[in-house]
Amino acid sequence: MSVRPIRLFGDPVLRTPADEVVDFDRQLRRLVKDLTDSMIEENGAGLAAPQLGVSLRVFTFHIDDVVGHLVNPVLEFPDDEEQDGPEGCLSVPGLYFDTKRRLNVVARGFDQHGEPLQIVGTELMARCLQHETDHLDGVLFVDRLDAATKKEAMKAIRQASWANEPAPTVKVSPHPLFGKAR
Repeated sequence: MSVRPIRLFGDPVLRTPADEVVDFDRQLRRLVKDLTDSMIEENGAGLAAPQLGVSLRVFTFHIDDVVGHLVNPVLEFPDDEEQDGPEGCLSVPGLYFDTKRRLNVVARGFDQHGEPLQIVGTELMARCLQHETDHLDGVLFVDRLDAATKKEAMKAIRQASWANEPAPTVKVSPHPLFGKAR
C-alpha cells in the first residue's frame, strides 16, 4: 500500500491546471496505485493527482463498489439536467456544501495503459467525474457554490482545524510524473 499525504485547500498545486499525460509507463501506473490506495485509505469517492501534489491529468474514483481511474479526461454532457446535493472534498476535509452539478455526463479518456476508456455517469458518478475533472483544471468545488454558500464555506474553511497546517514536504523529482515546479 502506498498512501500519500493529501494536499489541503490553500496549496497552490490545487489551483494550477494539470499537464496532459503523455507517457503511459510504469511511473503512471504507480501514480494510479498511489491515488487508489490514498483514496481508499481516506474513504474518498475520488482523488485527483494534484491532490497528491502531482500536476498530471489523472484521477481515481470509488463509487458504488466500482473502483477505477481515468487519464486525460474530457467531459460531455448529453442533456441540461442538473442535480443539487451535498459535496465534499478530501482537500477540504470534513466540510460539505450543496453544489449544483450536471446530472448526466460522459467522460472519455484513457486507462493507465493508454487504452481508450469511456465512463457514462449519472447522479453520484456524474458528480464525481465532474468534481475530479475540475481538480485537473485547478477548480475546487467551492468555486461552484452560489455566493451565499461560498461565503459560508470560506468562513468554515478559515475556522477548520487543518486550515493552517503546512503543506507536506515532498521531494521533487525531475520526472514530469511528479509535477513541474511552477
